[in-house]
Amino acid sequence: MKRNWNAYANEQVVALPLSEGSLSGKTFAVKDVFDIAGHTPGAGNPDWLRTHEPSDRHAAVVDKLLGSGAKLMGTTITDEIMYSINGENAHYGTPVNPKAIGRIPGGSSSGSAVAVSAGLADFAIGTDTGGSVRVPSAYCGIYGIRPTHGAIDVSGLIPLAPSFDTVGWMARDAQTLLDVGRVLLGSQACKDGAFPRMAFADDLWSLTDEHSFAAASRYFPVLRELADQQEAVVVAPNGLREWMNAFRTIQGLEIWREHQEWITREKPSFGPGIAERFAWASTLKLEESGAAYILREEIRMRMEELLGEDTVLVAPTVPAIAPPLNMTGSEVERRRVQTLEMSCVAGLAGLPQVTVPIAGEQGCPIGISFIAGRNQDMRLLEWVADRVSAQIFLLSE
Repeated sequence: MKRNWNAYANEQVVALPLSEGSLSGKTFAVKDVFDIAGHTPGAGNPDWLRTHEPSDRHAAVVDKLLGSGAKLMGTTITDEIMYSINGENAHYGTPVNPKAIGRIPGGSSSGSAVAVSAGLADFAIGTDTGGSVRVPSAYCGIYGIRPTHGAIDVSGLIPLAPSFDTVGWMARDAQTLLDVGRVLLGSQACKDGAFPRMAFADDLWSLTDEHSFAAASRYFPVLRELADQQEAVVVAPNGLREWMNAFRTIQGLEIWREHQEWITREKPSFGPGIAERFAWASTLKLEESGAAYILREEIRMRMEELLGEDTVLVAPTVPAIAPPLNMTGSEVERRRVQTLEMSCVAGLAGLPQVTVPIAGEQGCPIGISFIAGRNQDMRLLEWVADRVSAQIFLLSE
């Protein structure tokens, strides 16, 4: 009997390839926040679906993939208005994590991650603002990328926080992740070769639990062999909590600016946690948030200095295996904060980050991440596909 993974918002949304290309024969799913001609993206909320009209054209990224031979098969469930990293949806149900039954899939690109992890699609498109591709990829045991901010056209995407929003994608193997990248990032210049310097982010690794650190550190020796120089670094000398708070403040200001009018007019019904986040965002004031913007510029300079063009940063994607479904109380917020502390680094600096799946506690997936300098996306994808994935696969056998 075929299992219902609850990955899809609408499995009947299909678009045929526009021509033959490098992705011919591949199928993909799309997070339900992108324009598909004749279809209304629902953004994970029935009131959004009710109050918006069908799109008259495809989003830019969808057109590009169809033009490269891929076939669109279905739109996928997302957290409401993309404002969560858990993957639980009070209106449409939570997609089932195929690699950790009984645990959350991670969000907000939860349905996309589950569709790939369950083998329902060869790859899937999501969005990543604060970790929404990286986190579900790690929890569901697949590869995922958040690209350099601005590297992929976001036309036809429902915005969350535009100065952080990116179009990301996920696949079960590094080669497919690279193949999609060649289509979406084809015009990006790529510096050939490996990264000569590798930096291990000590302060990020300190956020992982003992089981996840033990699982990940097994791979450190083989990773070190991939670079001429290796060193341990502290990414945020003044603390990751300060970075995370700056991210949340700027994100919240942008979210309220984007969606205030609709929320005020329609008074939509939000599930637990989502309503509280929008209410908090509504209290933020731009004139009181200057320090967050100043810190973001300092962070961008810090990461540029740390990485340049030839350094790759090795960091955890998530602090531990996926939490159980329907978890409540202070533990939920503690995990959310830890996860945002990890994911805000690439977001604030606008950098590409690829997460690679490994097995964690109880056999549940976690991820090792690699962050590179701005516009080093293709180089990073090729390095992961050609060198990293082979080393990790061999050690996992």
